[in-house]
Amino acid sequence: MPKSPKPPARGPLDLSRVKTYPLRTRRSKVRTSQFGSPWQSGGTFAGFLASLPDVLAVKTLRRLAKAIAHAHRRRRPVIFGLGAHPTKVGLNPILVDLMDRGIITAVAMSGAVVIHDFELAYLGQTSEDVDAEIDNGRFGMAEETGRMINEAIIQGDKEGQGIGEAVGRYMNRHAKAFRSIKTSLLAKAATLNVPATVHVAIGTDIIHMHPLADGAALGAASLYDFHKLTAVVSRMEGGVYVNVGSAVLLPEVFLKTVTLSRNLGRSLRHITTANLDFLNQYRPTTNVLKRPTQKGGVGYALTGHHEIMLPLLAAAILEELDS
Repeated sequence: MPKSPKPPARGPLDLSRVKTYPLRTRRSKVRTSQFGSPWQSGGTFAGFLASLPDVLAVKTLRRLAKAIAHAHRRRRPVIFGLGAHPTKVGLNPILVDLMDRGIITAVAMSGAVVIHDFELAYLGQTSEDVDAEIDNGRFGMAEETGRMINEAIIQGDKEGQGIGEAVGRYMNRHAKAFRSIKTSLLAKAATLNVPATVHVAIGTDIIHMHPLADGAALGAASLYDFHKLTAVVSRMEGGVYVNVGSAVLLPEVFLKTVTLSRNLGRSLRHITTANLDFLNQYRPTTNVLKRPTQKGGVGYALTGHHEIMLPLLAAAILEELDS
């Protein structure tokens, strides 16, 4: 191509001395080879996944799916840390399926997950209208939720169980009373002997308002679950931890399991961590993605709605394992 004419010499700068270079020699971040392809109706999910542009979040999705598939093939831990929102938006069947396939090998959750998991399994519905109940003192006072979960925790504590195992086993013992138990994370974990740990802050969950709430049992069972999760994390070399929908509690818990594991002699130099949420927030970014991997490993952030991102990730994992 012909060279550009020299600019006229006007103004305070002599632009005739500006140096340029050929476009082809410049390093560029995007190429047409990375472009997406239009969707054709009737195609497969594998075809859809391949049609996505190979940039930014799509690259992250593919890399995380590969990391989880690689860990699964090598029988390394794949741990999902869950806030309440994934369960509330209908993702239990997808998580249960990954547990059934042996892909998810442990689940850690906040106390709120237990409540929603229990209510969905028991009655097929959850998530009360807080605004409608808070003024009359009825918020959080559903009898079965408070009584049965506390009964399970108290009994489980007497038997040396953590909250996750205690509630899961309680639900399985009384399975006839639970109309949707097949989609319960806790019941499935108890059936498969998958470590399911629950990490509570006293006073944050509605069951703590019930007359049966036993602080000693709650504290002892939650501490037991912390030690149980640490035992799993201590074997996580080459494994993956995925934080889904917990902005504060589980990122803090995970960081402590990592440091306690290293204090006990586990280096954890090659681990993969990920955070899936609506926003990139301080604790998940710092305590899940950065600090645990700063001596080795990698952290991935996938930002978006759980009800879209988690099914995409689960399907991408299965496609990766089938490839």
